[in-house]
Amino acid sequence: MKHRILQFDRLQPSLEAALAERYDVHPLWTESDQKTFLSRHGHEFVALVTRAASGADAALIDGLPSLRIISSFGVGLDKIDLDAAKRRGVAVGYTPDVLNDAVADTAFGLLLDVARGLSAADRFVRSGEWPNRNFPLSVQVSGKRLGILGLGRIGRVIARRASGFDMEVRYHNRRELADAPYAYESSLEELARWADFLVIASAGGAEARHLVSAKIIDALGPAGFLINISRGTVVDEAALVDALAQRRIAGAGLDVFENEPHVPQALFALDNVVLLPHIASATHETREAMAALVLENLTHFFEHGAPKASAI
Repeated sequence: MKHRILQFDRLQPSLEAALAERYDVHPLWTESDQKTFLSRHGHEFVALVTRAASGADAALIDGLPSLRIISSFGVGLDKIDLDAAKRRGVAVGYTPDVLNDAVADTAFGLLLDVARGLSAADRFVRSGEWPNRNFPLSVQVSGKRLGILGLGRIGRVIARRASGFDMEVRYHNRRELADAPYAYESSLEELARWADFLVIASAGGAEARHLVSAKIIDALGPAGFLINISRGTVVDEAALVDALAQRRIAGAGLDVFENEPHVPQALFALDNVVLLPHIASATHETREAMAALVLENLTHFFEHGAPKASAI
């Protein structure tokens, strides 16, 4: 008999097909009254499959009294109530490591783009302006100073990418890492003051909300660039918009925002910011690897009692 699984919202077609083949899957997003559905049928489900962007709050977890595992498509955990899961003894699987390269590539793509003005230069050519005037000079990346907030799995890959550009790397974490070959800054403000480029690669969640405050942004200064491939909530977005508009920092490359998919309209008119629609891990290769790990987490749990990649 197949395990009964609740699918919170849409996933990529290949993953949905694989889930349907192995399990008895019900798509929660098709229910017009989800609360009533869960009150009647919530006890039937032993597993929940969700995405990092959607998560699973305490109400949803409590509405599934037979729930044994949550398998999440993504690395972010800020929208999954881990405390509620722990209280209930529910395992949580997620998809770390398989997206490190894609996200690090995107971080450096944003860094190069905003420093050299690549997207702005593309718009300049397309608008027909090139015959009329020269495009402004930009900033060289090679040999500059790279500060990383969050030297975790993704932060370490970003740091390795920096070696190809002969960049000096320093980082800030809650505490110094004994195995890190880079200089540690105990103060995020001092890291921002030192860096030419500050890359945000920390975890999200309530504790990290607005960790990159107006004070940190101002410490980066008028020659500094901010790159965020973490979570939009880690940066005080209003303060960042203000600093970009007033040129108190040189520029920013953003893949994430506080209220996705809504982006502050004030950013649209600025040429010193590059805006992406949260696509850091959005490659065919990465998404297939993530899908495979969602399945593996479920299989490993039902066979061995724990997901392959456990978040708690």
